[in-house]
Amino acid sequence: MSTQVPPRHPLRQLFGALTEKSFTEHLGWPDAKVTSYVSDLLVDFTHTDQLYKIRNRQNQPVDSVVDLLFESEVMLEAQSLDRERDVHRHIGDFTLFMAGLFPEYLRRLKSTGLIYHKDFLVDYVKTGKRSYGIVAQIGRDDAEANLPLFKKLSENFELCVTGLGFVRSDLDRMQDPAYKKTRDLLLN
Repeated sequence: MSTQVPPRHPLRQLFGALTEKSFTEHLGWPDAKVTSYVSDLLVDFTHTDQLYKIRNRQNQPVDSVVDLLFESEVMLEAQSLDRERDVHRHIGDFTLFMAGLFPEYLRRLKSTGLIYHKDFLVDYVKTGKRSYGIVAQIGRDDAEANLPLFKKLSENFELCVTGLGFVRSDLDRMQDPAYKKTRDLLLN
């Protein structure tokens, strides 16, 4: 079971700053609700159990988008509209995270060596965009205020993926020894 990362934790502050910088400066999209949601997503997914938090009826973690789609359908495995909404939200989150931060994972899925992976034919961008759109359509009393957020995430999914790509570039740059040396000199 994961633990909640405190609001003032340095990791939360780092992801918040990088996300805000990427979306505001690089994309020209200073939407505080979107950047807050995306940075919270990054923090949540630092715990790998959150990546696979959806469980099937056998209480096994669901680890492919194909199986998540199966779990989301009320006519198949989803027991309620709340379950459908929660699973579609997770699909949107998971596909956004993977497409934005780990595009090499998606390229590897499409390689001939992984032709037998369940997600081989899944378009993560289209699937994530569709799932956030479904979340925006399925209202829930406590979530009505967030419906416009999920509509924005759906309509601008590709832009969010690009923004996460900039976050990834910044994180990669932070690992560069020259950057670390310069940062240490400036901060110490």
